Amino acid sequence: MKRKVAIQGIAGSYHDIAARRYFEGDEVETIPCNTFRDVIQTIKKDPSVLGLMAIENTIAGSLLQNHELIRESGFSVIGEYKLRISHSLVALPGTKLEDIIEINSHPIALMQCTDFLDTLPHAKIVEKDDTANSARWIAEQHLKGHAAICGKLAAEIYGMEVLAEGIETNKRNFTRFVAIADRWTADEVMRDSIKNKASLVFAVPHVAGSLSRVLSVLSFYDMNLSKIQSLPIIGREWEYLFYVNLTFSDYIKYRQALDAIRPLTKDLKILGEYEEGRQGL
Repeated sequence: MKRKVAIQGIAGSYHDIAARRYFEGDEVETIPCNTFRDVIQTIKKDPSVLGLMAIENTIAGSLLQNHELIRESGFSVIGEYKLRISHSLVALPGTKLEDIIEINSHPIALMQCTDFLDTLPHAKIVEKDDTANSARWIAEQHLKGHAAICGKLAAEIYGMEVLAEGIETNKRNFTRFVAIADRWTADEVMRDSIKNKASLVFAVPHVAGSLSRVLSVLSFYDMNLSKIQSLPIIGREWEYLFYVNLTFSDYIKYRQALDAIRPLTKDLKILGEYEEGRQGL
Protein backbone atom coordinates (compact mmCIF):
# COMPACT_ATOMS: atom_id res chain seq x y z
CA MET A 1 0.00 0.00 0.00
CA LYS A 2 1.23 3.50 -0.81
CA ARG A 3 1.25 6.00 2.06
CA LYS A 4 1.71 9.74 1.73
CA VAL A 5 3.12 11.01 5.02
CA ALA A 6 3.71 14.67 5.91
CA ILE A 7 6.81 15.20 8.06
CA GLN A 8 8.73 18.14 9.49
CA GLY A 9 12.07 18.12 7.73
CA ILE A 10 13.49 16.65 4.54
CA ALA A 11 14.64 13.29 3.23
CA GLY A 12 17.12 11.75 5.63
CA SER A 13 15.73 13.54 8.70
CA TYR A 14 14.80 11.57 11.80
CA HIS A 15 11.13 12.18 10.97
CA ASP A 16 11.76 10.59 7.57
CA ILE A 17 13.44 7.57 9.19
CA ALA A 18 10.62 7.17 11.73
CA ALA A 19 7.91 7.43 9.05
CA ARG A 20 9.51 4.69 6.94
CA ARG A 21 9.96 2.40 9.94
CA TYR A 22 6.47 2.99 11.31
CA PHE A 23 4.89 2.20 7.94
CA GLU A 24 7.35 -0.59 7.23
CA GLY A 25 6.04 -2.86 4.49
CA ASP A 26 4.19 -0.01 2.74
CA GLU A 27 5.46 2.21 -0.05
CA VAL A 28 6.07 5.52 1.74
CA GLU A 29 6.19 8.92 0.06
CA THR A 30 7.19 11.55 2.61
CA ILE A 31 6.04 15.13 2.11
CA PRO A 32 8.64 17.56 3.52
CA CYS A 33 7.28 20.44 5.62
CA ASN A 34 9.15 23.37 7.14
CA THR A 35 7.25 23.37 10.44
CA PHE A 36 4.93 21.15 12.46
CA ARG A 37 2.11 23.60 11.74
CA ASP A 38 2.76 23.01 8.04
CA VAL A 39 2.30 19.27 8.66
CA ILE A 40 -1.18 19.99 10.03
CA GLN A 41 -2.03 22.28 7.11
CA THR A 42 -0.87 19.66 4.59
CA ILE A 43 -3.28 17.10 6.04
CA LYS A 44 -6.11 19.64 6.08
CA LYS A 45 -5.56 20.33 2.39
CA ASP A 46 -5.51 16.60 1.53
CA PRO A 47 -7.18 14.35 4.16
CA SER A 48 -5.72 11.25 2.49
CA VAL A 49 -2.29 12.35 3.74
CA LEU A 50 -1.13 11.00 7.09
CA GLY A 51 1.28 12.81 9.39
CA LEU A 52 4.14 11.91 11.70
CA MET A 53 5.19 14.30 14.47
CA ALA A 54 7.75 14.10 17.26
CA ILE A 55 5.96 14.39 20.59
CA GLU A 56 8.68 13.80 23.21
CA ASN A 57 12.32 12.92 23.68
CA THR A 58 13.84 11.01 26.59
CA ILE A 59 16.44 13.75 27.07
CA ALA A 60 14.87 17.00 25.83
CA GLY A 61 11.37 16.23 27.16
CA SER A 62 7.98 16.96 25.62
CA LEU A 63 7.29 19.08 22.57
CA LEU A 64 4.43 20.98 24.18
CA GLN A 65 3.46 22.87 21.04
CA ASN A 66 2.81 19.60 19.22
CA HIS A 67 0.36 18.45 21.89
CA GLU A 68 -1.58 21.64 21.29
CA LEU A 69 -1.37 21.42 17.49
CA ILE A 70 -2.90 17.95 17.54
CA ARG A 71 -5.66 18.96 19.95
CA GLU A 72 -6.57 22.07 17.97
CA SER A 73 -6.51 20.23 14.62
CA GLY A 74 -9.18 17.71 15.56
CA PHE A 75 -7.04 14.95 14.05
CA SER A 76 -6.69 11.50 15.60
CA VAL A 77 -3.54 9.85 16.88
CA ILE A 78 -3.45 6.48 15.14
CA GLY A 79 -0.15 5.09 16.41
CA GLU A 80 3.33 5.78 17.70
CA TYR A 81 6.94 4.83 17.07
CA LYS A 82 9.90 5.19 19.45
CA LEU A 83 13.06 5.83 17.45
CA ARG A 84 16.55 5.40 18.90
CA ILE A 85 18.36 8.61 17.95
CA SER A 86 21.97 7.98 16.94
CA HIS A 87 23.86 11.05 15.77
CA SER A 88 26.79 11.11 13.34
CA LEU A 89 29.28 13.80 12.43
CA VAL A 90 29.40 14.08 8.64
CA ALA A 91 31.34 16.23 6.18
CA LEU A 92 32.42 16.36 2.56
CA PRO A 93 34.35 13.26 1.42
CA GLY A 94 38.04 13.45 2.27
CA THR A 95 37.54 15.69 5.30
CA LYS A 96 39.39 14.81 8.50
CA LEU A 97 38.37 15.69 12.06
CA GLU A 98 41.25 18.12 12.41
CA ASP A 99 40.00 19.99 9.30
CA ILE A 100 36.65 20.89 10.89
CA ILE A 101 36.25 24.60 11.63
CA GLU A 102 32.45 24.73 11.96
CA ILE A 103 29.75 22.26 13.04
CA ASN A 104 26.11 22.82 12.09
CA SER A 105 22.94 21.15 13.37
CA HIS A 106 19.63 21.57 15.14
CA PRO A 107 20.14 22.99 18.68
CA ILE A 108 18.69 19.88 20.35
CA ALA A 109 21.05 17.61 18.40
CA LEU A 110 23.96 19.83 19.39
CA MET A 111 22.85 19.69 23.02
CA GLN A 112 22.70 15.90 22.87
CA CYS A 113 26.32 15.68 21.68
CA THR A 114 28.06 18.05 24.10
CA ASP A 115 30.65 15.54 25.34
CA PHE A 116 31.80 14.82 21.78
CA LEU A 117 31.78 18.50 20.83
CA ASP A 118 34.03 19.25 23.80
CA THR A 119 36.71 17.15 22.06
CA LEU A 120 36.68 19.62 19.13
CA PRO A 121 37.30 22.98 20.87
CA HIS A 122 38.69 24.48 17.67
CA ALA A 123 35.33 24.12 15.86
CA LYS A 124 32.65 26.82 15.91
CA ILE A 125 29.17 25.50 16.82
CA VAL A 126 26.34 26.96 14.73
CA GLU A 127 22.64 26.23 15.29
CA LYS A 128 20.54 25.43 12.22
CA ASP A 129 16.87 24.59 11.73
CA ASP A 130 17.33 20.91 10.89
CA THR A 131 19.83 18.05 11.12
CA ALA A 132 19.47 16.60 7.61
CA ASN A 133 19.15 20.05 6.04
CA SER A 134 22.50 20.99 7.59
CA ALA A 135 24.10 18.08 5.73
CA ARG A 136 22.35 19.00 2.47
CA TRP A 137 23.41 22.65 2.78
CA ILE A 138 27.07 21.74 3.26
CA ALA A 139 26.93 19.32 0.31
CA GLU A 140 25.17 21.77 -2.03
CA GLN A 141 27.47 24.67 -1.11
CA HIS A 142 30.52 22.37 -1.08
CA LEU A 143 31.65 23.90 2.21
CA LYS A 144 35.06 22.51 3.09
CA GLY A 145 35.84 22.44 6.80
CA HIS A 146 32.14 22.37 7.70
CA ALA A 147 30.46 19.39 9.34
CA ALA A 148 26.89 18.51 10.30
CA ILE A 149 25.41 16.41 13.05
CA CYS A 150 22.66 14.23 11.60
CA GLY A 151 21.65 10.62 10.97
CA LYS A 152 23.63 8.25 8.76
CA LEU A 153 20.77 8.16 6.22
CA ALA A 154 21.21 11.89 5.55
CA ALA A 155 24.91 11.31 4.91
CA GLU A 156 24.08 8.60 2.37
CA ILE A 157 21.43 10.70 0.60
CA TYR A 158 23.57 13.85 0.28
CA GLY A 159 26.88 12.17 -0.47
CA MET A 160 28.61 13.04 2.80
CA GLU A 161 31.26 11.06 4.65
CA VAL A 162 30.68 9.87 8.21
CA LEU A 163 33.61 11.01 10.37
CA ALA A 164 32.21 9.72 13.67
CA GLU A 165 29.01 7.93 14.63
CA GLY A 166 27.18 7.29 17.85
CA ILE A 167 28.39 10.67 19.13
CA GLU A 168 25.35 11.35 21.33
CA THR A 169 26.27 11.66 25.01
CA ASN A 170 23.40 9.51 26.28
CA LYS A 171 23.00 6.28 24.34
CA ARG A 172 19.45 5.84 25.71
CA ASN A 173 18.26 8.68 23.49
CA PHE A 174 14.81 7.98 22.07
CA THR A 175 12.21 10.18 20.40
CA ARG A 176 8.56 9.17 20.44
CA PHE A 177 6.70 10.04 17.26
CA VAL A 178 2.93 9.90 16.83
CA ALA A 179 1.15 9.14 13.57
CA ILE A 180 -1.89 11.36 12.99
CA ALA A 181 -4.74 11.42 10.50
CA ASP A 182 -7.97 13.14 9.64
CA ARG A 183 -10.71 11.43 11.66
CA TRP A 184 -12.39 9.90 8.60
CA THR A 185 -9.07 8.60 7.32
CA ALA A 186 -8.18 7.37 10.81
CA ASP A 187 -11.33 5.21 10.95
CA GLU A 188 -10.35 3.58 7.67
CA VAL A 189 -6.67 3.09 8.57
CA MET A 190 -7.44 1.65 12.01
CA ARG A 191 -10.21 -0.74 11.06
CA ASP A 192 -9.65 -4.03 12.96
CA SER A 193 -6.48 -2.68 14.60
CA ILE A 194 -5.36 -3.41 18.15
CA LYS A 195 -6.10 -0.71 20.73
CA ASN A 196 -4.28 -0.86 24.06
CA LYS A 197 -3.20 2.75 24.50
CA ALA A 198 -5.03 6.08 24.52
CA SER A 199 -4.09 9.75 24.49
CA LEU A 200 -6.51 12.04 26.31
CA VAL A 201 -6.71 15.71 27.19
CA PHE A 202 -8.92 17.36 29.79
CA ALA A 203 -9.20 20.21 32.26
CA VAL A 204 -10.39 19.94 35.86
CA PRO A 205 -12.28 22.39 38.07
CA HIS A 206 -10.01 24.90 39.81
CA VAL A 207 -10.59 23.42 43.26
CA ALA A 208 -8.40 21.48 45.67
CA GLY A 209 -8.08 17.76 44.95
CA SER A 210 -9.77 17.83 41.54
CA LEU A 211 -6.89 16.20 39.66
CA SER A 212 -6.18 13.63 42.36
CA ARG A 213 -9.80 12.46 42.20
CA VAL A 214 -9.48 11.84 38.45
CA LEU A 215 -6.23 9.94 38.92
CA SER A 216 -7.72 7.86 41.73
CA VAL A 217 -10.60 6.78 39.48
CA LEU A 218 -8.20 5.80 36.70
CA SER A 219 -6.19 3.77 39.21
CA PHE A 220 -9.36 2.07 40.45
CA TYR A 221 -10.05 0.88 36.89
CA ASP A 222 -6.46 -0.42 36.53
CA MET A 223 -5.46 2.16 33.93
CA ASN A 224 -1.68 2.47 33.63
CA LEU A 225 -0.84 6.17 33.52
CA SER A 226 2.27 6.24 31.33
CA LYS A 227 2.44 10.03 30.95
CA ILE A 228 0.85 13.20 32.27
CA GLN A 229 1.75 16.66 30.99
CA SER A 230 0.16 19.97 31.96
CA LEU A 231 -0.17 23.05 29.78
CA PRO A 232 -1.62 26.41 30.85
CA ILE A 233 -4.99 27.39 29.36
CA ILE A 234 -4.53 30.79 27.73
CA GLY A 235 -6.96 33.34 29.15
CA ARG A 236 -7.81 31.20 32.19
CA GLU A 237 -5.22 32.04 34.82
CA TRP A 238 -3.88 29.10 36.86
CA GLU A 239 -5.99 26.58 34.97
CA TYR A 240 -4.39 23.80 32.95
CA LEU A 241 -5.03 21.22 30.30
CA PHE A 242 -3.72 17.79 31.24
CA TYR A 243 -2.44 15.56 28.46
CA VAL A 244 -2.54 11.94 29.59
CA ASN A 245 -1.41 8.65 28.05
CA LEU A 246 -3.00 5.44 29.32
CA THR A 247 -2.21 1.84 28.55
CA PHE A 248 -4.70 -0.92 29.27
CA SER A 249 -5.42 -4.58 28.59
CA ASP A 250 -9.22 -4.43 28.77
CA TYR A 251 -10.86 -2.02 26.30
CA ILE A 252 -14.30 -2.24 27.92
CA LYS A 253 -12.84 -1.40 31.33
CA TYR A 254 -10.97 1.52 29.74
CA ARG A 255 -14.23 2.91 28.35
CA GLN A 256 -15.85 2.49 31.76
CA ALA A 257 -12.98 4.49 33.26
CA LEU A 258 -13.65 7.31 30.79
CA ASP A 259 -17.33 7.34 31.72
CA ALA A 260 -16.34 7.51 35.40
CA ILE A 261 -13.99 10.49 35.04
CA ARG A 262 -16.14 12.46 32.61
CA PRO A 263 -18.21 14.15 35.41
CA LEU A 264 -14.96 15.07 37.19
CA THR A 265 -13.37 16.79 34.17
CA LYS A 266 -14.04 19.58 31.72
CA ASP A 267 -13.56 19.38 27.97
CA LEU A 268 -12.48 15.73 28.01
CA LYS A 269 -11.27 14.74 24.55
CA ILE A 270 -9.90 11.48 23.20
CA LEU A 271 -6.97 12.37 20.95
CA GLY A 272 -6.53 8.78 19.86
CA GLU A 273 -6.86 5.10 20.70
CA TYR A 274 -4.17 2.93 19.17
CA GLU A 275 -1.63 0.15 19.65
CA GLU A 276 1.30 0.88 21.92
CA GLY A 277 4.30 1.49 19.71
CA ARG A 278 7.38 -0.65 19.36
CA GLN A 279 10.81 0.73 20.14
CA GLY A 280 13.23 0.83 17.24
CA LEU A 281 16.96 0.33 17.71
